[in-house]
Amino acid sequence: MSDWLTISFPGTKYPPISLQPHQNLSEHLTIQNSPVLFGCRTGICGTCLVEVTGDIPSAKADEREILDALAPCVPNARLACQIDLTENLEIRKLKR
Repeated sequence: MSDWLTISFPGTKYPPISLQPHQNLSEHLTIQNSPVLFGCRTGICGTCLVEVTGDIPSAKADEREILDALAPCVPNARLACQIDLTENLEIRKLKR
């Protein structure tokens, strides 16, 4: 794994950002003015619901419960504030 990961936003005007593994994605997406909005930042509001392309650790039980309610038919749905960055990712905002 390289020292920097690339997080990209296909289909948007937002440029990719580079972060180190395990950095807090929600803090950096706010700074970079990404297409992903954040509310609570604790994984309970669902504001940052996204579709992720890339290899990341599985959602924990609390996040999985929210994902099952908000995006039951999207297998790669995640809450961006809960993602543990371990690989390059493509992120697309999901409509609620």
